[in-house]
Amino acid sequence: MDLRASISLLLLLLIGLSHALPATEEDAEDESHAFSDEPEDSDVTTTETPETSNYADEETDPEEPDYDLTTQILDTNNASTEFLMEGDLVAPKTRNALACWNNQCLWRKSRSGKVEVPYTISRAFPSHERARISRAMDSFHRQSCIRFVPRSRQRAFITIENRDGCFSSLGRTGGRQVLSLNRRGCMVHGIIQHELLHALGFQHEQTRSDRDRYVKINWQYIQSNTRHNFRKRNTNNLGTGYDYSSVLHYGRYAFTTRRGAETITPYPNRRVQIGQRTRMSRNDILRLNRLYRC
Repeated sequence: MDLRASISLLLLLLIGLSHALPATEEDAEDESHAFSDEPEDSDVTTTETPETSNYADEETDPEEPDYDLTTQILDTNNASTEFLMEGDLVAPKTRNALACWNNQCLWRKSRSGKVEVPYTISRAFPSHERARISRAMDSFHRQSCIRFVPRSRQRAFITIENRDGCFSSLGRTGGRQVLSLNRRGCMVHGIIQHELLHALGFQHEQTRSDRDRYVKINWQYIQSNTRHNFRKRNTNNLGTGYDYSSVLHYGRYAFTTRRGAETITPYPNRRVQIGQRTRMSRNDILRLNRLYRC
C-alpha cells in the first residue's frame, strides 16, 4: 500500500471515530438552543392560524371538555328547575323581553371611568374554584374598564352560586341577581366568561338581527317547544361583524332532535368552527369596550 492510500485510510478512520464519540456538553447546549422555545431577535414575522388568531384572552383551562361550550352548558342545564330562555338566560321578571331598552340594564360607570360590578361568591366553592372564577374576572379587568368588585353595601349585585346549572340574568336587574355556576358542569374558563358576559348585557351571537346572512337555522331538527331559543333579537351589534368564534355562539347541535343533525350551519362556509369553548374572542372584547365606552 503506497503512502497516499495509507493517509486516506487513516483519515477515514478518524472521521468515523469522531462520529461515534458522544457530544460534549458544549455541543449539547448548542443543539438544544436550536430547538428552544425562547424568542430570538429576528426580522421574520409569523402568522397565527385562523382558528386561534381571533382570540384575545390567552387563559387556558386544563379541564376543558372535549366538545363545544354550549353543549356542556345545555347538558348541565337539562335538569335545572329554573325557567330559562335560550338555554341559560333567566327569564326576566322586571322586563317584558330579553332586551335592554335604552341601556337600562347596563352597569353604572364610576367617576374613575371604571364600570364596577359588585359580586359575592358562595362558600360552596372551594378555594381552587374560587380562584378559577377570579381568573375569569381578571380576564375582563385586563382588557376592558369592567371591574368586578366584592360587594359592600351596593343594592345591585351578582351573587355567584352553585345552583342546578350554568345561567345568568341578562344585564343588570337592579337588585340581587343569581349567576349560577354548577360545580359539576360549569367550572370552565370559557363558560364562566360566557355567563359573566350575559350578566353584563350580552346576548347569544346567533340571535343577532343579521344572523340569517351568516348561519342557516335547520328548523326541521329543532323541537317545537324549543324553537323560541332561536328567535332573532333586535340587537345592537355595535358596528362589529358576525363572529363565529364568539364565546357566546351556540354550537352546531344545540337543541337538536337527532344525534348528528345540525341545528345551526355556518354560511357560506359550513366548515367554520362555532360554539368554541376556550375564551372570549377579539370581537367579544371589542363589543364589551364599545358598549361600556371604555
